[in-house]
Amino acid sequence: MANPLTPDVLVDPVELTRALVDIESVSRNEAVIAGHVEDVLRKTPHLSVDRLGNTVMARTDLGRDQRVVLAGHLDTVPLNNNFPSTVVDDLIYGCGTSDMKSGVALALHLAATLPDPGYDITYLFYEAEEIESKFNGLALVAEARPEWLIADFAVLLEPTYGVVEAGCQGTLRALVRTRGRRAHTARAWRGVNAIHAAGEILRRLQDYRPRTVTIDGCTYREGLNAVRISGGVAGNVVPDECVVEVNLRFAPDRTEKQALEHVHEVLDGFEVELTDSAAGALPGLTAAPAREFLAAVGAEPAAKLGWTDVARFAALGIPALNYGPGDPLLAHAPDEHVEIGKIRDGAATLHRWLASD
Repeated sequence: MANPLTPDVLVDPVELTRALVDIESVSRNEAVIAGHVEDVLRKTPHLSVDRLGNTVMARTDLGRDQRVVLAGHLDTVPLNNNFPSTVVDDLIYGCGTSDMKSGVALALHLAATLPDPGYDITYLFYEAEEIESKFNGLALVAEARPEWLIADFAVLLEPTYGVVEAGCQGTLRALVRTRGRRAHTARAWRGVNAIHAAGEILRRLQDYRPRTVTIDGCTYREGLNAVRISGGVAGNVVPDECVVEVNLRFAPDRTEKQALEHVHEVLDGFEVELTDSAAGALPGLTAAPAREFLAAVGAEPAAKLGWTDVARFAALGIPALNYGPGDPLLAHAPDEHVEIGKIRDGAATLHRWLASD
C-alpha cells in the first residue's frame, strides 16, 4: 500500500487529518499507521527517528537550552459506521477525528515542516492509549526507553477544543462489599439480605458532596459514584453477597493513598477492595515553555476533568498540558467530527510558539 502521507498532504494539517483518519488504526492494529508515520519521519533530514513496537519517536538535536515533547496516540476506539472520513461544510467526520488524529496531524505537520524550532522537540506518536494501561505506548517507552521522555515540558495533543486544559484528575476504582447469609426466600427471616444492606452504600453516595479545588487558577471538581452493582444467587434465595463498584475522580492535590483513605472514610464500616488507581497531575503552568505556550494560545487555561497521559509525564517531574483541536464531548461518538477551523488555528498556535526564538 502506498503511503498516503505524501509531501503535499504533510504541508496541510487539514488534509493530513483526513489522511490519518482514513488509515484504520483501532487499538492493537496500529502497525500500518505507525509504518507510514515512521516512513515520513525517516525521510525528514532534521530528525532522528526510532521505533518501539508501534510507537514512533522523532527528535531534533539542535543544542537548544530546553526540550519539549509533543505527544499523540495513533489508535482509535472501534469503528462505528464512521469510516472512512467525510467532509460536510467546515466539519470532517470520522473515527478518531476528534480523539485524536487531528492532534496527531498537528504534531506530524510540524515535525515535517519546522526544521529550526526555538526548542529542541521530541515527537512521540504512540500506540494503545484507548485500552488497558499495560499496552499503552508511553508506558512501554517509560519502561524500555525512558530517555525518550526526558524534557522540560510536554504537550499532549488530546482534544480540548483549542483550550489549554491543565493537569488532570486522578482516578480510582474499588469494590465495596456487603455480606449476608443465604436462606430460602420463603423463610427469609433465617437469612441476611446482602443486597438490602447495600442500600446504605448507595445512600452515602447519593448524599456525597464532592470537593471543588482550585489550583493555579484551574478548578477541579471531584466525584464519587457507583458505576456497577452485582449480587444475587437465584430467584428464590436471599443473597449472601452484594458488590458495588465505585469510581472516585479526585483533584491532583490528593495522592493515590489519600484518595483511597477518602473512600474508606466515606464508606466506613464496609469492606473496600481497591482494583485500579492512577495519580492525577498538577497543572504544570510555571515552567518557562508552559508560560510561553499559554501566551501563544492567548486564553486562560482550564482544569482537565478526566485522566490523560499528562500524568505519566508529571510522575517523571515533567510539567505537561493538554491541547488539541478536537472537541472532547465528541470523542468516541458515532458522529465524531472536528472543525476545520480549529485544526488551522491549532497549527498556527503551535507554529507561533515553537518557531519563536
